[in-house]
Amino acid sequence: MISVQSLGLHHSGNYLFQNVNFTIKKDDKIGLVGKNGAGKSTLLKMLTGEINFYEGSIIQEGVVTIGFLKQDLDFVKGRTVWNETLQAFEAINAMKNELDDVNEQMVTRTDYESDYYENLIHRMTELNDLLMHYDAYNLEGDVEKVLLGLGFKADDFHKITDEFSGGWRMRIELAKLLLQKNDLMLLDEPTNHLDMESIIWLEAFLKDYPGAIVLVSHDKQFMTSVCNRTFDINNKKVDDYKANYTKYLELSKERKEKQIQAKKNQDVEIKQMEDNINRFRASATKSSFAQSLIKKLDKLERIEVDTDDVSKFNIRFQPAVTPGKVVFEAKNLGKAYGNKQVFDEVDFFIERGQRIALLGQNGQGKTTIAKILSGEITDYSGEWNLGHNVNIGYFAQNQEEVLTPNKTVLEEAEDAATEETRPRVRDLLGSFLFQGDDVSKKTKILSGGERNRLALCKLLLRPFNTLIMDEPTNHLDIQSKEIIKLALQKFQGTLIVISHDREFLQGLSDKIFEFRDGRMKEFLGDVNDYLEFRQKESIREVSAEKSKLQEMRNEPVAVKEIEKPIEKKPVIVSKEEKNIQNKIKKVEEKISELELKIEEMEATFTSENPSEETLEVYNAKKADLDLALQEWEFLGTQLDA
Repeated sequence: MISVQSLGLHHSGNYLFQNVNFTIKKDDKIGLVGKNGAGKSTLLKMLTGEINFYEGSIIQEGVVTIGFLKQDLDFVKGRTVWNETLQAFEAINAMKNELDDVNEQMVTRTDYESDYYENLIHRMTELNDLLMHYDAYNLEGDVEKVLLGLGFKADDFHKITDEFSGGWRMRIELAKLLLQKNDLMLLDEPTNHLDMESIIWLEAFLKDYPGAIVLVSHDKQFMTSVCNRTFDINNKKVDDYKANYTKYLELSKERKEKQIQAKKNQDVEIKQMEDNINRFRASATKSSFAQSLIKKLDKLERIEVDTDDVSKFNIRFQPAVTPGKVVFEAKNLGKAYGNKQVFDEVDFFIERGQRIALLGQNGQGKTTIAKILSGEITDYSGEWNLGHNVNIGYFAQNQEEVLTPNKTVLEEAEDAATEETRPRVRDLLGSFLFQGDDVSKKTKILSGGERNRLALCKLLLRPFNTLIMDEPTNHLDIQSKEIIKLALQKFQGTLIVISHDREFLQGLSDKIFEFRDGRMKEFLGDVNDYLEFRQKESIREVSAEKSKLQEMRNEPVAVKEIEKPIEKKPVIVSKEEKNIQNKIKKVEEKISELELKIEEMEATFTSENPSEETLEVYNAKKADLDLALQEWEFLGTQLDA
């Protein structure tokens, strides 16, 4: 589908890529990995054509449609979520409009034997085939499925996009990209702004996506589940591994060990050549031999090895005084911003040494709770009490609001240090990848990942017995996330952590506080136990949202918003018409039976947890219903044609 040959990109002689070669096939799901700054986003832009000043070539076989998740949103003001999402179908809508025009001509023209009329028939067939290929008569069903999967409620569909935050509008942009069904989809950190349930839904969607995908993500579990190939960008090259992310880690480790040994051997060879050059350079009889060694040394391609390894970092939080048994206690806690009640009637009791994960959709109050417990928010209802000798270290989600803009990295760290830890500041900064001149950077010019690494470093310079960590992995590469997780696993105090990263949370929590619909629920166990419960709950919730959508369709006011436009078709009588009508009748009977069976099963879901076998039957029935509806629509188009 796409072939990349001898690709190179440089600026002022400094190469980011050099002699890169790979191919992308139609079913590939490729994970693109590498350190921050290695060129992952740049490579995606080269594939889209946004960057076109490069060496080598990028060759497409035929016409390849490429979709890229835009970071700059350009929504039309006043447009609803539903109508904005429908903008994904511009090409399909153009085909529908052309088909309307063709049908209109076929109805009004009478030159049935002319070449022009024959061409109209040919074009009508061609357009119908294309529209069926893109499932164009079920677009509304696809829009519903994707919007619900990305966390929108039925009531959100007809709200104006201006009412939503940037994160939720980015979900709309992602929905549009998923619905376009491009041959190649390029995704740069698609899980940013998504909650855990939406990430799991997106993961399943991408695994079944019919086209190729190139994915950049720092979510290890997401990458492992979606991808069947891994491209590793390092040392200006792209190493191709025919494996998912987990297997890639094993293979790359073996490869790196071989490279390290090869470099050691080469270093010995270079040293011997340099010694001989120095020894024979001044000799009248052997100077020519020295010159030949110099030429050979100049032509030798040096082996480069990226030897960064988080396992060498020995990072620990400072020992702190032991607090009382009760760390936090809240009664009837609530918080509102203006007329919007975020949560209410929240009660919890956190004891010394517990490890709590706060989970839930964005906007449900997790960060607000973190700010209340850390003392940043003092305007709330209800009450909460801080235990004896509790010393809180708080990792804020937006570090630009916490760091001093005109201080350097070194100054910011030294201000946080105690007398005992001050001598170790530079070493600790080095552990968090601040090396050399990096420590002299002003904090205001740091990237999001650098700010987060500096914030964690500061927490390690003072003794805390309680940590509140709000999205500590945002903007971080996989290596930096490993550093943070290792440090938190060693921490002996009380931990409260907010994250949407399943792999990161595994082994960090023994209790879950879920925030949903203004309330809080407690779950014993880790994130995997919680997700198993949520999977069953989500089936009920999606069913409820679909029922709500059906009710909205039955309301006269709402019908204008979501009903499917009537397709104009030419009236062409076929001798097979009666057979088609009989087939339609049988399919309609099948649809009625399936809908009744599905309704009966969904009714039982509200009173009991469905078993694995029941879920399989339920999903099979839903799939049968989808196929039957598609067949019914296809037969309808044949009858009307």
